[in-house]
Amino acid sequence: MARRGNRQVLTIIGLILTLGSVFAPLGKWGKAYTGLGHLFGGEVLWWALVVIVLLYVALIERRPFSSIGFRRPKWSDILAGVGAAVVALGGILVIYTVLFPALHLQMNKGAMNGLLQTPLWFRILLVTRAAVGEELLFRGYAISRLDELSGSRMFAALLSWAIFTYAHLSYWGAAQLIIAGWGGLVLTILFLWRRNLWANMLAHWLTDGAGFLLG
Repeated sequence: MARRGNRQVLTIIGLILTLGSVFAPLGKWGKAYTGLGHLFGGEVLWWALVVIVLLYVALIERRPFSSIGFRRPKWSDILAGVGAAVVALGGILVIYTVLFPALHLQMNKGAMNGLLQTPLWFRILLVTRAAVGEELLFRGYAISRLDELSGSRMFAALLSWAIFTYAHLSYWGAAQLIIAGWGGLVLTILFLWRRNLWANMLAHWLTDGAGFLLG
């Protein structure tokens, strides 16, 4: 009983570390996207958080990385990741071309233009960090541990999805939450289905890459 209690405490601390990152000033380093030092500083902080979470799982929780979804991918996982990206991009296209005009909403062109004006190498780094970091924090760790803690996979999925969506508010604005919410929904369903972080990271990278690298 005591061992189970200790694991629950460690899980709660881990969830505060991962989901609490949304309320940390990590994004403020590069929010204005002016100056490469600013840009690189924000990414360093995010990668540091990724390393900290991985070390926390391995050294503090003493659990395998498979407990947060790091499993050897099968071809079916890769195909699922590519398929999820296609679904996410298709939905985003519908949102931009149909839903936004119907609701008289506009994309945050200032934020998008700011990103597209950054060097290609930084956008590649940004897309890769988002795919690795956000999937690790919001899907791999958060859903797995919330599921264990609450006993409800649906609660785990909804809470992590809501916090992931909210995380995009400060830079992208309220209208863009529809985009983040849709993408997060697809990625959440993918993780619940495959339970494989590699599939999620691939889907996330392809989705963001289509917008930030080809734009």
